[in-house]
Amino acid sequence: MSSTSKDPKSTNSDTTVSLRISEIFHSLQGETSRSGLSTVFVRLTGCPLRCGYCDTAYAFTGGVHMTIAAILKQVANYKTHYVTVTGGEPLAQKSCLALLTALCDRNYSVSLETSGALDLSGVDPRVSKVMDIKTPGSGEMDKNHWANLEYLTPHDEVKFVLCDEADYQWARQIIKAYRLENRCPLLFSPVYGQLEPSVLADWILRDQVPVRLQIQLHKLLWGDGPGR
Repeated sequence: MSSTSKDPKSTNSDTTVSLRISEIFHSLQGETSRSGLSTVFVRLTGCPLRCGYCDTAYAFTGGVHMTIAAILKQVANYKTHYVTVTGGEPLAQKSCLALLTALCDRNYSVSLETSGALDLSGVDPRVSKVMDIKTPGSGEMDKNHWANLEYLTPHDEVKFVLCDEADYQWARQIIKAYRLENRCPLLFSPVYGQLEPSVLADWILRDQVPVRLQIQLHKLLWGDGPGR
């Protein structure tokens, strides 16, 4: 799966198109149905949202420009089948679409973590999209791009990050209104340090909500910091 200038799958765009990268690191996937899997994370710089609970504000600015070829080369240093492209908001950089396709072309299993505020129609269908629906507690509910629901497939996932019970009840209403359980797997995630996971678990069991409770595994293992 390595990528070099001699790779027959390389294209001119791999060496000419660049993106601003906050970090590339190897860790265990801490969320989604891939939780626990050895994964390379490619974190792009920049985000148009400012969620109140954001834990990656360091990726709003800075970073370094890297060509797609350079990104592929660094990813290939790690012997794993799984790659997650994240941010910030990765789709805020238009060249993210080309990066996703280049990763898929090299037979990685690729997931995209996105806020749901930007158009998903151009994302390579081989990518597993993990799309947030922003709740009232996030402070960015009005940024939800509801048309994105039409681009979800069974191998995608929808995530609700919940601040409190008001967010939880709102998320239940959205699931029912859009029949989201028929589209793809659904994730409920408590805001780290704000909503106790055990409390959220009790609500889910009480109301028999068709969701997966997820706790950020990487934070349980290593705490809240970059590169994990």
